[in-house]
Amino acid sequence: MRTWFMTVLAGLMVLLALTGCSSEPTNVTQVDALPDIYPDYIGVTIPAGMAPLNFNVADADAVCVRVTGSKGGSLHADGEWADFDIDEWHGLTQQNKDGQLTVTVCARSNGQWKQYKPFAIYVSRYVLDDWGVTYRRIAPGYEVGGDIGLYQRDIHTFREYAMLTESSVPGRCMNCHTPNRTNPDQLTLQIRGEGGGTMVQKNGRQQWLNTKTDSTKAAGSYAYWHPDGDYCAYATNSVHQSFFVGRGQRIEAYHEFSNIVVLDTRSNELILTPELMTTTDLEIFPAFSHDGQWLYYSTSKACRVPAEYEQVKCSVCRIPFDAKAGRFGTAVDTLLNGPKDSCSYTLVRPSYDGRWLMYCVTSRSNFPVFQPDADLWLMDLKTGETRALAEANSNAADSYHNWSSNSHWFVFSSKREDGMYAQLFLASIDEQGRVSKPFLLPQRNPQKFYREMMQSYNVPDFTLRKVEFDTREAHRQVFRDERVQVEIKNEK
Repeated sequence: MRTWFMTVLAGLMVLLALTGCSSEPTNVTQVDALPDIYPDYIGVTIPAGMAPLNFNVADADAVCVRVTGSKGGSLHADGEWADFDIDEWHGLTQQNKDGQLTVTVCARSNGQWKQYKPFAIYVSRYVLDDWGVTYRRIAPGYEVGGDIGLYQRDIHTFREYAMLTESSVPGRCMNCHTPNRTNPDQLTLQIRGEGGGTMVQKNGRQQWLNTKTDSTKAAGSYAYWHPDGDYCAYATNSVHQSFFVGRGQRIEAYHEFSNIVVLDTRSNELILTPELMTTTDLEIFPAFSHDGQWLYYSTSKACRVPAEYEQVKCSVCRIPFDAKAGRFGTAVDTLLNGPKDSCSYTLVRPSYDGRWLMYCVTSRSNFPVFQPDADLWLMDLKTGETRALAEANSNAADSYHNWSSNSHWFVFSSKREDGMYAQLFLASIDEQGRVSKPFLLPQRNPQKFYREMMQSYNVPDFTLRKVEFDTREAHRQVFRDERVQVEIKNEK
């Protein structure tokens, strides 16, 4: 009796799972295994309203997928891959916030339909109201070319928009695009090389500056805004690349020098600290605390690079900052000692709620994106405790992380898919610092998109709203080559 009942129940579950598919599968074989899907969305946690988690099934020429919510509702998709309706997906995820979705996959291969064990996708109680993410896309050819560019993506749909690409400013390299804590009304970016300059955009107005002075060695890069929007910190440095022959690692990036300056965007004056952050050491990757009272940064002793590249070990320090006076304190605190711990700490990013400090740990280097052992770590700013984010890290480079506006989500670049191309992953974090399994930025047809796009994503960041950027004005300014020269505040 029990065997008969279980057989009938299994058959009913198959019918329920397949209801709604345009070409209903027949002679379905039950498989006691999870489906082999790309991307791996099994067990991930997403925000309600995220773009649909479309996926492909390995070796399948047709799929029939049904998704049911623990708090009600369902939807289905069928075709060559799981391609969900955006509005239906949004409605189902909103209905099941702080619940879960159960995904049942039926796939056809060589004329045979198979139904796999269902898997869960969890819908977080934490919202992600930010409009999207910004990033640079670049082919890993290590030089200008291949239409390098800055883009923004609506994370609730699949729409991507170009902001500034090489086709708009031919022969130029752009990067270090930085909004102020996801606020697109305050944005800075750097054009390198001939016709280069630092752009500061506030409330829709672009201003192009020359941040190189007789007292500094280079123009500004690796930027980070003060929360009040009056100041922006930059590293002034020179980055170079060397290539390996006959070993697993292909490339090493290094800086011959690096110092930190702060630009007063109201007066176009640079604030220097010659004895603390404009030294013979390499000070790099500045980041203001959530309240603007501290400036975090990484620092390492100078060595002969590239010959001594393995000796680059960065520590994390912080220095007080008085925004009202526009002045730094005189004492530097060392939070993480790289040489002592025989590793390198870089890319400090404080959460905007003041609770966490996320940073990157490698065995060496102040350029973690090229380090295969790069991992994300977290410091609890209440207790000082630190730990590796094992839930998010992989065996490839994980780096260039940034926080959402509510500090419950973060985006980072990872080379875990193939070891070469960096792609964007998102994950959530709760009040105890527990991190969910990261998920790859969704695409309409993910396998086709990611397997055919020969570009890496880097320097991702969230943006509250779509960035209003005048590309034509940027083109005029770049080729007009007229820059407002900044001055040194301490020398006036």
